[in-house]
Amino acid sequence: MSWDPNPVPRTLRCWRLRRASETALQRSRRAVEDQLKICGHKRDADVFELFLSKKELTEVVDLSRFKKLKYLWLHHNKLHGITFLTRNYCLTELYLNNNAIFEIEGLHYLPSLHILLLHHNELTNIDATVKELKGMLNLKILSLYQNPLCQYNLYRLYIIYHLPGVELLDRNQVTEKERRSMITIFNHKKAHIVQSIAFGGKVDASWDPKSPFKQKPAQRVPSDFAFANNVDKTVLDDPEDAVFVRSMKRSVMTLTSMNWDTVPTREERYLEEEGTEPAQMLTVTLR
Repeated sequence: MSWDPNPVPRTLRCWRLRRASETALQRSRRAVEDQLKICGHKRDADVFELFLSKKELTEVVDLSRFKKLKYLWLHHNKLHGITFLTRNYCLTELYLNNNAIFEIEGLHYLPSLHILLLHHNELTNIDATVKELKGMLNLKILSLYQNPLCQYNLYRLYIIYHLPGVELLDRNQVTEKERRSMITIFNHKKAHIVQSIAFGGKVDASWDPKSPFKQKPAQRVPSDFAFANNVDKTVLDDPEDAVFVRSMKRSVMTLTSMNWDTVPTREERYLEEEGTEPAQMLTVTLR
């Protein structure tokens, strides 16, 4: 016979847990009804917003009855999960910060979500969180700070890479520099294509980031090559001759311009007679 460390019978414990769950749902239902009374709503179709923050809620009653709900405040409660938002397709702003949420399964049912605040919670799995948020194409403002998953290395760039539509993350604007950095770190092939296009090169579609880089073979110097063999080593007795010989081997630079002394003035051109020589070009050669 196994010894039960808890002297309370199991059936009684199950009953207490079920009763506590029912009490939590009743508290949530009562909070919703109170809000409806305060706002004066008599029909569910007229409900566009619900303010349910700071109600000590651990669970929330199913809100799918409010088809046109757009704004929902649930911050500063004691929620652990999100299973009450399944058919609220019009929801655009959701405030869930300062709870005890450890998973966000169910958020992918909200395609119209524009603002999502989840900071100060207990989210630990960054991959599961990103997977749930990937389908939200309208999500622009997201906060996840003060969650255990923020301790991951390159957390911010990882979120920006998987959620490219987000413009404001953790109260900071997503910059173009961060977008370029996340491509370089998480998408090697795309970074390779961008660099190839930028430098006018051809893109190799079969490029593998794990393969070693192809290097050009180094050009070897011939074994019989001797440095300074192209230098004239002729010895001249007269230093002036040596200077002259060296100057003659320099590059020639030619400058050509109009010889303005040969260009006639206006009066001369008016009185110009036949046989007048045309203007001449002046050429100067330098070494």
